[in-house]
Amino acid sequence: MHIVDRRLNPSGKNLANRQRFMRRAKAQIRKAVHESAGSRSIKDADEGGEVVLPAQGVNEPTFRRSSSGGIRDHLLPGNKEYIAGDTIQRPPRGGGGSGSEGAPDGEGEDDFRFALSREEFVDLFLEDLELPDLAKRRVVNAEALVYHRAGYSVSGSPANLALNRTVRNSMSRRIALRRPKPEELQALLDEIEALDPADEIKRLELQEEYARKKRRTGIIPYIDPLDVRYRRFEPHPKPVAQAVMFCLMDVSGSMTEHMKDLAKRFYVLLYIFLKRRYKNVEVVFIRHTHQASEVDEDTFFNSPETGGTVVSTALEEMQRVIQERYSPDNWNIYAAQASDGDNTASDNDKTAALLTKVLLPACQYYAYLEVGRDSEHFPPGFIRRDSDLWQTYSTIIRAGAPMAMRKVGHRRDIYPVFRELFAKKTGTEAAAE
Repeated sequence: MHIVDRRLNPSGKNLANRQRFMRRAKAQIRKAVHESAGSRSIKDADEGGEVVLPAQGVNEPTFRRSSSGGIRDHLLPGNKEYIAGDTIQRPPRGGGGSGSEGAPDGEGEDDFRFALSREEFVDLFLEDLELPDLAKRRVVNAEALVYHRAGYSVSGSPANLALNRTVRNSMSRRIALRRPKPEELQALLDEIEALDPADEIKRLELQEEYARKKRRTGIIPYIDPLDVRYRRFEPHPKPVAQAVMFCLMDVSGSMTEHMKDLAKRFYVLLYIFLKRRYKNVEVVFIRHTHQASEVDEDTFFNSPETGGTVVSTALEEMQRVIQERYSPDNWNIYAAQASDGDNTASDNDKTAALLTKVLLPACQYYAYLEVGRDSEHFPPGFIRRDSDLWQTYSTIIRAGAPMAMRKVGHRRDIYPVFRELFAKKTGTEAAAE
């Protein structure tokens, strides 16, 4: 037996069923959301859409009769073998009923597709996360006007009609001008009908009074144009917070497609998170080998490059873009750098100087993600040496710079690392920082 609530909400959807299903299958939906983000463009990653769920995990709960217990009465056709009170044996298993044909690969059902709105998608994606250092959020000059209530006016749009104020003005005017009420007119009519036919003088007086009040009712309308009021709104400038997200990545020959995929997943998470906190978010892609350049997203992730690795070139390019287009006075600057850790030894000091003296003071947050090969295996007891870039950045962090760094080698590590970087701080942790 299936119990399905088919009452429609005003939008024509089974809202109660949808909410119940999302509560029941929340873990599977969240997993599908995280998996689907990797195949999307960064700027489209926070859009809603369909997610695919395994069919065996979304079946409706059902009620079935218990095979034992309770009081059971059976009505069977008469025959020559049994009489009332005899026990009838259960038929042998595997008897003739028609069953469903199995699929050759063991899967008998298609996957279940479930559509999510943009808000549902982002809520599942960003639970329990926050941006660090939000106290330093900067705002820019107003881009939009926000309208606030500013009293009433005698003219305006019908949609802004202030009904309560209009009726109150009408009532005040009618009381001040002593407009007769319908009850008063009806009382006069009743009194006229109840008079003695011989009392003609009294009848004429009441009729004259009734005519006067009736005429006064026509002269003083119930609603006059003078009574009508409209809600008035005045525009006020609203400061709008905006952010720019710099994506820096090493694209030299040592960076495999697996490493680039890990970087993209991290960038997607960061972009969605920033969009949740800022109205305007722009993305700048800077790729580098021994030289750096600002490129579009498709070139950033897909165009192959060869050459050595000089990280400072990417930082210099980022500095140039900030100076030309993104002043720290007007923009909240976030940066995420992905690399396999390689860098020319002679470039480490220059890289550290650019970060500490130029870029980190201008940034709200700077995250370094060192990606590795998923297939890397080392013998027991082997201690892997930290990369040159990791050692350089570790020195910067120990000096107290606002920077975070993590290592990732598999897709499953991306989201936990992101949550670790942006997890909400408890009161003790926030005070310690």
